[in-house]
Amino acid sequence: MPRRFFRKFSLKRHELSEKWFMAPFRRVIHDHRLWGIRRKNVVPAFAWGTFLACMPFPGQPLFAVVGSLSMRINIPVAVLVTFTSNPFTMGPLYFLAYRVGAHLLRLEPEPFRMEFSFEWVTTTFVNVWQPLLLGCVLLGAVAALMAYIVLDVLWRESVGRYKQRKRRLRHERLNNAE
Repeated sequence: MPRRFFRKFSLKRHELSEKWFMAPFRRVIHDHRLWGIRRKNVVPAFAWGTFLACMPFPGQPLFAVVGSLSMRINIPVAVLVTFTSNPFTMGPLYFLAYRVGAHLLRLEPEPFRMEFSFEWVTTTFVNVWQPLLLGCVLLGAVAALMAYIVLDVLWRESVGRYKQRKRRLRHERLNNAE
């Protein structure tokens, strides 16, 4: 089930390598670990994307690609998972991260309101960046660990059920043939 599920969203690397702008990266594109739908490539990519989704900086998909290249894990999965943090989820996530970071640093929490403006960055962000970043790193690490464990268990469970079903069908066919 996991392989079939992720295959729906996988890119065709031969189609991607034919694009003119991908010429410098053709050697990298043909590394099967970066595109393959295998547990050892997809599960860490899912965790890496989950960690990056919690980070409070722009360009998370770009960091997902660079990290995936260096760790040799599935690029599309890592990039897609970074989109779990979106304008609807960022506010609560960063508020919780700020509160966790302020608590750990023993700071009195200030009223936290997030805006996407230069004025907010120059006035508010300079005061809250340390607890916010600490909270984001901790929440990202915990979320990534949980994502890794859950997806790994689900993947193994699914493969086990698949193999058990195949064994049962083979056993039934042998019994019917006799």
